[in-house]
Amino acid sequence: MIKKALALLLVMILVFTAFVGCAKKEEPTKAPEEQAEQKAEEPAKDEPPKEEPKKDEQVVTYNLVADPDSIDPHKATSVGASIIMQNIFEGLVRTNEKMEQDPGAAESWETNEDKTVWTFHLRKDAKWSDGKPVTAEDFIYGWKRAVDPATACEYAYMLDPVKNATKIYSGELGVDELGIKAIDENTLEVTLEQPTAYILELFAFPTYFPVRKDVIEKNPEAWEFDPETSITNGPFKLAEYTQNDVLKIVPNENYWESDRVKLDEMRFVFITEQSTGLAAFEAGDVDGIDDVPIQEIPRLQADNEDFIIAPYLGTYFYCFNVTKEPFTDVRVREALTKAIDRNAIVTTVTLGGQMPATGFVPPGIMVGGEDFREAGGDYGIDPMSAQVEEAKKLLEEAGYPNGEGFPKVTLRYNTSENHKKIAEAIQEMWKKNLNIDVELENMEWRVFIPARQNGDFTIARHGWIGDYNHPMTFLDMFLSESGNNDPQWHNEEFDELIYAAKREGDPKKAAELMHKAEDLMMEEMIVLPIYYYTHPMMMKGYVKGWYRTPLGHMFFDRAYVEGRTD
Repeated sequence: MIKKALALLLVMILVFTAFVGCAKKEEPTKAPEEQAEQKAEEPAKDEPPKEEPKKDEQVVTYNLVADPDSIDPHKATSVGASIIMQNIFEGLVRTNEKMEQDPGAAESWETNEDKTVWTFHLRKDAKWSDGKPVTAEDFIYGWKRAVDPATACEYAYMLDPVKNATKIYSGELGVDELGIKAIDENTLEVTLEQPTAYILELFAFPTYFPVRKDVIEKNPEAWEFDPETSITNGPFKLAEYTQNDVLKIVPNENYWESDRVKLDEMRFVFITEQSTGLAAFEAGDVDGIDDVPIQEIPRLQADNEDFIIAPYLGTYFYCFNVTKEPFTDVRVREALTKAIDRNAIVTTVTLGGQMPATGFVPPGIMVGGEDFREAGGDYGIDPMSAQVEEAKKLLEEAGYPNGEGFPKVTLRYNTSENHKKIAEAIQEMWKKNLNIDVELENMEWRVFIPARQNGDFTIARHGWIGDYNHPMTFLDMFLSESGNNDPQWHNEEFDELIYAAKREGDPKKAAELMHKAEDLMMEEMIVLPIYYYTHPMMMKGYVKGWYRTPLGHMFFDRAYVEGRTD
């Protein structure tokens, strides 16, 4: 009953607080992070910005915490990068504050009777930031580039619904077999493998953005960070980027609806220390911060109207490398999973209204008329306390009675005050409850991510925020060929279930297949769920018109400043 009550509570929270553009003190759902990820401490970059907008100057400065790994739609993976890309690029459709899809670069579209062929009509006034028209060929080049194995796009699987995409990035077919073609310069036809209920949401995702062939081929490795070559088609364009310091975007005068952009400049800064970022916010040096020190949350909730706990559709978890001892043994993985007290973590450590996680897919996603998490159950994980006796028994069965003989292993996490506090709490629980020693190692973000992806870890911090509002966005990351399958887990039955669910047009039947897939990964315990995210953040009340979706996307194309004082 506790689990159901918590799940229902989160659903209500998601419904009533879905968007935080102007309201303050809203109640929830990457806390976080995943991926307002953090970098190693470098004193120079933690200095507050020296440029200070005055009064109602239309400039907003937002601390994004960490530099984006890339802002190339086919290379970027972090939420921070996605926030920037959603403002400088535009796909066929664009997500609004109600999580619906508005016309974007396409002004209209239609589909055939079984919804397997979609025809998009591009705006004749859609232009790139250099004034050249956006054409159907720009989308074709971008999508083919995304699934081309040579690109190594980690989100290539996002194009799975498009005809032949999976076979192409798996090396079975050439890129020209992708189900996309130009009827004429302004008409794009997309053929799907099967009807996909959430296809419009996918069309708004960065992997589906257009890119310019001529621009990329001139400077394929670094085109996106150079304002001279960063040619984009969104409401903003890149003006300046200094690593570890600031990334500035300004209005794109060639955008088809440039009049709706009110800001003269949007500055993203990268102050890695949450405490330094908060100090800069409270001093008025920045207008918003994407993460706050968890120890400050009670104070901010009590007396700061600029504090927001935003909904966030995601799961904070640790992943095990199932190819490395001692985590080749599922009993060890299950023992460590059951030996932690999730309720203690969210009530004494994270403090941001998070919910203990008992499965992988978070609550709040409705499929086939029911909440996917509530229908899927809790996989024997107690959300309110550690299951010490069960954990000890499993560890003994694995050959480590009372932790004897257990090898010293390392938990890696990306540099962050908050990640460190969570890791230390769990380290202590494992020592107390299982008598095992786990070392902690923090790594700078750009080093941590490739290490995790390449399997260079035994246990690693992780988090996943939905790319769209459907369980599939949480499950297909563990496909054998997925670039996001960090546990290095390969299961043919899981793969077959996921692909079958993607082909299934009946939502209830698709949900059944996805439940079976989640059952497999949780029975194998390839991940250790910790909590379901919320997003504690700050934004000055004089910043109006912006919005953030529960998927972590932030939009500033209608933002403006009103009422700022010196």
